[in-house]
Parts: sequence; C-alpha cells; structure tokens
Amino acid sequence: MKKYQFILVPVLILALMTNVKLIGQNRTIEEKVDSLLAIMTLEEKIGQMNQYNGFWEVTGPAPEEGDAKQKYEHLKKGLVGSVLNVKGVDEVRKLQELVVSESRLGIPLIFGYDVIHGHRTMAPIPLGESASWDLKAIEKSARVAAIEASSVGLNWTFAPMVDISRDARWGRVMEGAGEDPFLGSKIGIARVKGFQGDDVSAYNTIAACAKHFAGYGFSESGKDYNTVDVGTSTLYNIIFPPFKAIVDHDVKTVMNSFNILNGIPATGNSFLQRDVLKEKWAFDGFIISDWGSGFEMIAHGFAKDLKHVAELAANAGSDMDMESSAYVKHLKTVVEEGKVDIRKIDDAVRRILKVKYELGLFDDPYRYCNEKRESELIGHKDHHDAVLEMAKKSIVLLKNEGQLLPLAKNQKRIAVIGALAADKNSPLGSWRADAIENSAISVLEGLEKYSKNITYAKGADVITGSATFINELTINKTDRSGFQEAITLAKTSEKVILVLGEHGFQSGEGRSQVNLDLPGVQQELLEEIYKVNQNIVLVLMNGRPLTIPWAEEHIPTILETWHLGNQSGNAIAQVLFGDYNPSGKLPMTFPRNVGQVPIYYNYFNTGRPGPIDLVFWAHYTDEKNDPLYPFGHGLSYTEFEYTNLQIDASDNNVIKVGVTVKNIGKVTGEEVAQLYIRDKVASVVRPVKELKGFEKFSLEPNESKHVEFTLTSKELGFYDQEGNFIVESGTFDVMIGTSSQKGLTGSFERQ
Repeated sequence: MKKYQFILVPVLILALMTNVKLIGQNRTIEEKVDSLLAIMTLEEKIGQMNQYNGFWEVTGPAPEEGDAKQKYEHLKKGLVGSVLNVKGVDEVRKLQELVVSESRLGIPLIFGYDVIHGHRTMAPIPLGESASWDLKAIEKSARVAAIEASSVGLNWTFAPMVDISRDARWGRVMEGAGEDPFLGSKIGIARVKGFQGDDVSAYNTIAACAKHFAGYGFSESGKDYNTVDVGTSTLYNIIFPPFKAIVDHDVKTVMNSFNILNGIPATGNSFLQRDVLKEKWAFDGFIISDWGSGFEMIAHGFAKDLKHVAELAANAGSDMDMESSAYVKHLKTVVEEGKVDIRKIDDAVRRILKVKYELGLFDDPYRYCNEKRESELIGHKDHHDAVLEMAKKSIVLLKNEGQLLPLAKNQKRIAVIGALAADKNSPLGSWRADAIENSAISVLEGLEKYSKNITYAKGADVITGSATFINELTINKTDRSGFQEAITLAKTSEKVILVLGEHGFQSGEGRSQVNLDLPGVQQELLEEIYKVNQNIVLVLMNGRPLTIPWAEEHIPTILETWHLGNQSGNAIAQVLFGDYNPSGKLPMTFPRNVGQVPIYYNYFNTGRPGPIDLVFWAHYTDEKNDPLYPFGHGLSYTEFEYTNLQIDASDNNVIKVGVTVKNIGKVTGEEVAQLYIRDKVASVVRPVKELKGFEKFSLEPNESKHVEFTLTSKELGFYDQEGNFIVESGTFDVMIGTSSQKGLTGSFERQ
C-alpha cells in the first residue's frame, strides 16, 4: 500500500501546483479529462496517441540499446498511451509502475490483447458461436473471456469483429458472425455486453473494440488486406449496421481497417472516421489503427512517407497509432507546421483519456493486477462448463438421413477415422490468445467416455509438420500411407465416425484460400471409406464454409462442428450420442462450388431471374444457382411443424406477424424461428429476402408455441445511397420458418 501511495505522488503534487482537482470525486469525467488536458504538453498529448507492442520482458533488465531502448525511454517520458501483448499480473504491474512513477504526469497505460474467443479457456471460434443464434450464450462466453483476461491485468480486447462477409475464401470469416447484418448486429451487441458488462470500470470487465471500420470483409477475391470497392447501398445497408448497432450500445473503441475503401485507405479515411463515426453517429470513444495500417498507407500509394502518414491519419480521425510510430516520431512536427490542427490532437487525446477514466485506471492504475484473482480464475471449472455449453449450441446438424444419429449408447464396433479426431490442438482454432497448446479435449477422448467399442485409425494427416499461428501451413497432398488401416477398420465396423476438415490455423488472418474443398487427400479418404461402409457420420471441423457436394450426395449424416475450443471433444460426443440435441443454424451460406462465391441469401434479383427455357437468364451452365446449405439451415433430432401464419397490419407502424411452431418429433429440441421480409417495390432495389427477427426456444414432444414478431419502421426501412434512412409504403412479403429457404409465406400492405 505504501508503494501505491508513493508512485501517485507526482500526480497529486502536480494537481495541487496547478490548482486542478484531477481526481475530485464530484467532478465529471469530462471535467477531469479537460483539467488533465490543460496541463499536458503537445509531446505528452501525442504520447497518449501512441501504442507499442510489448518489446521486452518487463520483469527482466531494461533495454540498453537500439529501438527497444528508445521505446523504454518513451514509456518513462509518458510518450506511450497503450501497449498490447503484455499480459500477466507481474508484467502488467511492472510496466504500469514504470509509467505512473517515472513519467511527469503519471497517466496510466491501457493494456490491450486479442481476446477473440477466450483468453486461456477457449470457446468456439466466433463463427461457430454465431451458429448458435443464442445471444445470451454468446454474451456469457464473452463474459468468461473478460473475467480471465482482466485477471491477468488486461483491460482492453480487440473484439468483436463485426465485418460482414459473403466470401468463405477470406480466412477471417472465422472471426465474425457471418453474412447477415441483422444477425451480425445482434451478436455484436451481445459480445460487447459480455466484455464490458454493466460497468466497464469493474475490475472484471474489459473495454471492447468494434473492428474493422470499414469494409474489410468485402476484400476483392477474398484475399486478405485486399482492395474493397462497394457501392453506397452495400456500405450503408450491409457493412455499416453492425458497427452502428454497437456504437449505439456504447462500445468504447473502434479499430479502423487495412483495406482501402473506394480508393482511400481506412486509416486515412476522414469520411469513415470523422464524417460517419464521430459526427453522424456521435461515437465518443476512440479509434485505433490496425497493426501498422498507418505506415501501410505508403505501400497503398496514398502517403509518401511516415511523416505524411502522421498528417493523413490524424486529420482523418485515427486517434491511436498501433505500431507504426508515425505519431510519436512525426506528429509534433506536422502540428507545428500547421498541417494538423491542434484541436484534432486535443479531440483524440480527450477520447483516449475518457476511456481510461471510464476503466477506473486513474482511481487505481493497478485495479486489474491481483495475483489472487489471476491464480484462481484462469482455467476455472465454471469457465470450462460455460464454453462446453457454448460448444454444444454451436454445432449444426446439416444432414441426417436414416437417423444414423444419435448413436445408441450400446452401439457396437464404432470406427473413428481422421487425424482431426485425435487432434488436441486444432480444435482451439485460430486467434487463440493465451491458450495452452494441445489443451483441447479431442473427439476421440470425448467418445471414449461413452463407449469401449471404439477403434481409431488416422487415415491421413491434414498437414505435414508442425503448425503455429505465424507460419504458413503445408497441406498433406501425397501421404496416403494410413488409408489401408482405415479401410480395413471401416470394413469390420458397424458405423464410421469420420472427422475431416481444416486445421485450426488454416483459417484466420492471412489465411485466404482459392479452394474450399476438404484439404489434401481427405476427399479421397472419404470416398475410399464409403466404398466399404456407407454408414458414415461425417464430422466437419473447420473455420469457414466448405464445398462438400460429393458428401452431401453420398454421406447420410453430416455434422458441422467448426473449431469448438477446449471442450470440443466433449461437446461433439454429447451430440453424437444424443445427450444434447443439436440446435445450431448456419450463419453463412455453404456453396456447392467455389465458383459461386461470394454467395449469400439476401441477394438482389436480376432483370432476368429465370429460370426460362432459353439460355439468356442469370445462371451458370455448369452448376445450380442455389447453395449446398442455405443461411439459417440446421436440423434437429426432432422435427418442428410451422402452421397458422397470422399477419396484423392494422397499425401501419407496428406490424405483428405470428406463427405456431410444434415439436412433432419424439424428443425435446430447440428451434430458431426466423422471420424474413421482402420489400416488393422500392425507390432503391431491395434484396429478395432479409432477416428481420429470430427467436430461439425449446419444445417438448407435442408441445406448441405461438411465436410473434413485431415489424416497425426500423425493420421495414432501409438506407438510400446518401445514407438517409427511409421507410416507404407498399407491399411486403413475409416468411417465417426454419431457414432462409423453408417457411410459411404471406404478405401485407403498408400505407
């Protein structure tokens, strides 16, 4: 306690000397920020706009030379506002002590980290969680991540990613909520609530960060970091809504993007950052660049050098510079040269300080540094219980002909085939934060808890060699040496559980692909096993939609399990043996062929939608138009019947749409009733259908439920090309059902 009082002395003395009551309890945060801002030098202000990656072991000796030495001196001078990738109470405390005790003003650091789907305890990848359509479960998953991350000294996560994407070739689809802006908005809000809680100053919450603003998910050809060029209708109606939704729910920070949008890099894009985010949406948090996206404007051909980067980014509204060093090296000069108005610097710093006050860092810079919490909470049993529930909810039953699933508890001679079945690392997925390597429960381990009648054969590896987050993966395209053992096993087994898919590091940032088939020799393995035993349950483990048309045609049962995190094997086993009835629905469309990509349910009709007898209509000559599995698809071990569609349009501003859903099967199950609309004729062409409501609920056998949705101007309106929200009269089609392609339909007139 004495140490804590001593290191705050510089701040208290300075406050008294300048007659500024910096920490007065009756002053608003805005007043405190203004008081502090008034005594800061230009150099200290710019320091708050500078973020460094952790560059040395803080509990070890200080750097003595080179770039690390300069960064160390910057810390002591108060020229760093935040650091990332520094974690652990000891490391965080030592670094915070250095800044608070050595710098003139003692302004505390904010500590950031990529807590994407868990910190130590891994939940399913975000795309997998999104398949649950369970907002409370998703919020709880983010809450668990926040509890663990805050216990090691962190107070800021670079999540959620709310980029909408329609292109499974883009590796970062695993990090988002899929293709739909309505679902993506709801999930984004849930994750922000989970991270930030009801009080972001609480010691067990962390500030969230909406990313990447904007358009990143629309990278051309699905190639990471690539150009984005979209029309304003797509920008306002598809890309912006999830960001707007979570800005309205008080997300504390926003990250800009690597890509250019309509010719301007996002980090230097004043339309995105100042016009839309800060002015039109009144966002009062701060914007951080993505890693090095400032100096990448040079490669884009938008900035001539790092000094120019500082000028462009600051003028455009990028408040904090992540790892470009453009601000700390050059911003003071460009301000003194009159190229950046000091008021823009003050605005940026005011935003950063505000978030630090909201986090409670000025009240106690070490509020997140508690060794007891760290030792007790990391990997807590309650956290594993929570991610197990999340994992089960994330699984999607794509197909179940002949009811091969669920497996009987006394099932004899079960063959488990596929390298991923025994893999304890891949299920952790990409962006795994501080997860322990090989800490996942494998599918094989989960199944062995249920049955002694299981025999395993690898069949084929997915990759060759070891895999890390930073390395390119080498896919096994030649080694079939394990085929014969697997074939022999399948011949003598009653049922085969074949676990195939992607390695956990095959999706994620920098993992774009042109091929969405089963990687390597896995398709060959699947076909060889099918020749000797057709009672196959195909368990897919992947981070993106795959093209599996052969499997859809031949394999009776297919289960999509994504990368489910630490409890992967337990969750999959519980679903396979019927202790949990799968309820997931696809958040992204599965294409038949990569040539259909980008493919999505809420497309626009062409002028020649067809089909017609002549060749001149919008179609492929070598493939069907429709997807393999549509958005919203997902089966259950029971069956749900939709009847009695009712539409009440008597109130022009509140349209009520209801339906009766009945469980007509033999087991209890959860269903997600989905509401879609179509504005038939509008001043701006509308999609053939748009998700505007969903509800998840459980029904016992023979139980019915009346599900009612309300459509207001918020759901019926849209944005025009200038970003104006408009609601028009006319005819609207309505569909309520179990997926985007199956349901009851009706219509109503809005006057």
